[in-house]
Amino acid sequence: MDSVPRAQARFGQRALLLTTAALPLTGWAVHAVALHRRLAATRRDPLTSLLRRDAYTARARRLLARHDDVAVLVVDQDHFKTINDTMGHAAGDTVLTATAARLTAWAGPHGVVGRLGGDEFAVVVQLPTAALEQRLAQLVRMLHTPVVLDDGRTVDVGASVGAATGPAVGSRDLSLLQRAADAALYDGKHSGRARLATAAHTTVPSINGRRAGRPGTSVWGRAA
Repeated sequence: MDSVPRAQARFGQRALLLTTAALPLTGWAVHAVALHRRLAATRRDPLTSLLRRDAYTARARRLLARHDDVAVLVVDQDHFKTINDTMGHAAGDTVLTATAARLTAWAGPHGVVGRLGGDEFAVVVQLPTAALEQRLAQLVRMLHTPVVLDDGRTVDVGASVGAATGPAVGSRDLSLLQRAADAALYDGKHSGRARLATAAHTTVPSINGRRAGRPGTSVWGRAA
């Protein structure tokens, strides 16, 4: 007759053990979620919310591995020091944030956009060769659209763009494509045009940590 109470007691003890064992697991789960959020935050630039260099590089390489028609772009803000010096660092931050938003919109949901440091950005996007000229011209127009500050002032902005593709450069290696795009960018620095790299840009020597440009690249202008 006392079998039911004994069974209930055993069940109660078992439930207590399971509940007690679950408590540290729940604590670890909360810790894991918090850790994941902190790690995700370290992958993003706090000002622009773009990927930082390491996270950008990992995603960019995956995109290059999956698709053939991929373009790698390096983007450098024009006259950024002048903006900071004459209008203040808050204005400079607004310009960088606007540039990041424009690059993200242009690249679309499947593109990879990163802030490499300072006023330098990189974009890796699947882009058919037939559409490359038109899309780069569109990007340059976007990057030359004035930025309106919180106080109502308007900042004239611009950015130099270098682009590299596997067929044009002869490689699908991200580092090589990025190096070539950077060299092409400096060919057209402050020109208001995007420059497409050739295989020659992969051999351009570095000057002060940056690439020195060479003549002979294709040039795509922006609309007035």
